[in-house]
Amino acid sequence: MNKETLARIFEPFFTTKDAGKGTGLGLATVYGIVKQSAGHILVYSEPGQGTTFKIYLPSADHKIGVTSHSEIEKVTPQRRGTTILLVEDDEIMRSLTRKLLAEHGYTVIEADDGKSALEWTESHRDPIDLLLTDVVMRRMSGPELVERLSTTRSSMKVVYMSGYTGELMANREVLKPGVTLLEKPFSRTALLNTIHAALG
Repeated sequence: MNKETLARIFEPFFTTKDAGKGTGLGLATVYGIVKQSAGHILVYSEPGQGTTFKIYLPSADHKIGVTSHSEIEKVTPQRRGTTILLVEDDEIMRSLTRKLLAEHGYTVIEADDGKSALEWTESHRDPIDLLLTDVVMRRMSGPELVERLSTTRSSMKVVYMSGYTGELMANREVLKPGVTLLEKPFSRTALLNTIHAALG
């Protein structure tokens, strides 16, 4: 890769492929996972010579077999009667998140993308306390969904989920400043505490 391309490879949606042949999300996802793990990723590349990626992650030896009591203590009390609209296009991720929330007393409504979620809200008057949505999805993104719902569901709280770091999202202006972003992969405790804080 030349220097211009190398400088942008971790940006979400940046790709050198033709339209329809790449999303530019692969390396951004790798970057997000490495940074969330307190690691570093280095790249060396020259046109015609090849590319080398080096990933450095902190040792986990000191964490094996140790339970974080501080996280356990922060788990919030159950909140029966609170409805969450969960919008996530990854079926496994959506199922696991729904299960965690349901086990903690939340009523969960599922949608596999923004457009499906919007259609549900237009055909149901049931109150929604919080929208938990992925940022990047097919057909309609999380921010687009929030914008469309802002007039009819103005009191609804919003929490975004993403596999990309908040720094990357801010640099690409994908999310507005001050929003709540839950970075994937997240723990049960992180999910519950973020939801609880957003609900107030």
